[in-house]
Amino acid sequence: MSNPFTGQSIESARRALAAQLRSAGLDEAELDARILISAALGLDLTGLIAQAARPLTAAEASRLAQHAQRRIAGEPVARILGTREFWGLPFRLSEATLVPRPDTETVVELALEILRERQASHPPRIADIGTGSGAILLALLHEIPDAFGVGTDLSQNALITARNNAAALGLAARAAFIACSYAAALRGPFDLIVSNPPYIPSAEIPKLSVEVREHDPHLALDGGNDGYDAYRTLIPQASERLAPGGALVVEAGQGQAQNIETLMRAAALSLDRPPKPDLAGIPRAVSARKMPP
Repeated sequence: MSNPFTGQSIESARRALAAQLRSAGLDEAELDARILISAALGLDLTGLIAQAARPLTAAEASRLAQHAQRRIAGEPVARILGTREFWGLPFRLSEATLVPRPDTETVVELALEILRERQASHPPRIADIGTGSGAILLALLHEIPDAFGVGTDLSQNALITARNNAAALGLAARAAFIACSYAAALRGPFDLIVSNPPYIPSAEIPKLSVEVREHDPHLALDGGNDGYDAYRTLIPQASERLAPGGALVVEAGQGQAQNIETLMRAAALSLDRPPKPDLAGIPRAVSARKMPP
């Protein structure tokens, strides 16, 4: 099969790719085309503009055709590139990790609000349960220079990815990663526990977009029959491992915040603020504190 990008200039190839992606029904065809051609050619936006009339080399045309084929098949741009920006930081991905999403930055925002309110004589101790790529934990360590954190995950491959991200971001000295189910291997006490657990009801997974359904790890998506299996395990574990005055912050799916708060109260945690909404207005980050005895 001939390569449609062979012999084209950078600009004409970009336009041709955008047209292909639009024809495939992709919503952000222009943006995806620019990102994919930048990756295939190793050029930033300035380079694309400056070299717009230059013909693609055979190797560049081949890489671009591969990128186009994968995107049209429904693979997310972040998976094709192997990286995703979160909290302004670059994170490498693997098959064992979710693609970090802007909604999850709401968890970081709320966690930082809570940490900055605390009155403590020691650096904060943070645990990230189900850390995946390490995005939440490493964003927090980036913002709180004296904090130390530990991330847990069932997947050894995810933990390798998280460790590599910590090293790349210069945070390895303040981050540890442990393989276990939720917080089972942690002893505490922690000043902050954060988590973006699996919360999609099992029956809903086949209805998700192909980008999520076919490319995100189901282990990180499937929340059981009603979507709350992870919270039922995680919240009591967190309550036992929080320091007095420490806080738990978790991500919630649409319509789940109230039931999560009920589980938090049942675990003897105190609700001291409403859930924090994401940019779409959905209550996304839910928190509670362990009150001193």
